[in-house]
Amino acid sequence: MQTHWREFWNERYAEEGFAYGHQPNDFLVQTLSSYNTGKILFPAEGEGRNAVYAAQLGWEVAAFDLSSSGQQKAMRLAKTHQVSIHYQVGVLSELSFPDASFDAIALIYAHFPSDQKSMLHRHLLRLLKPGGVVILEAFSKTHLDFQAKNPQVGGPKDIGILHSVEEIRSDFKGCTFLQLNEETIFLSEGKYHNGEGSVIRMVGVKDN
Repeated sequence: MQTHWREFWNERYAEEGFAYGHQPNDFLVQTLSSYNTGKILFPAEGEGRNAVYAAQLGWEVAAFDLSSSGQQKAMRLAKTHQVSIHYQVGVLSELSFPDASFDAIALIYAHFPSDQKSMLHRHLLRLLKPGGVVILEAFSKTHLDFQAKNPQVGGPKDIGILHSVEEIRSDFKGCTFLQLNEETIFLSEGKYHNGEGSVIRMVGVKDN
């Protein structure tokens, strides 16, 4: 399964241009500027648009993804913007991030396999310092209805990979939720996120 996804993302990110654009995600922009800079982690970061944005704000940025093609584009984007990001290729279990080492974690369309996503969310929460913030935007389970009407909006087709408010609340138990809701939004992100879709948006602060 991991090999399948690595091949899928390598192929997508090897295409010309940026699959989801080179501008940062709107929700990340709205949210991240409210917090003092520190160390931030971007899981499943793809081509680097959000990591580079955080670095431009002065954050110390770490990122990872399955895709070496994504990493290469991200490093080129960082060089273009004259910022530094530390970007590794691999899965979370292979990487040696210490517990309680990040001030923020940003999960922007970081969709994981259904049998792993809760475990990975809990692992990521362990990497966050007490008082640190998790920012998440991802497709909800009801997004499949939007996808059926407009395939251009993108997103996983497996309902098990998609999210619900209840799942996120459970996965990130130990956080105080400043925001946790399902929203219908209009996406305009590169080639693969275009149109109306349903997302979960969450901002959570890890309890002390």
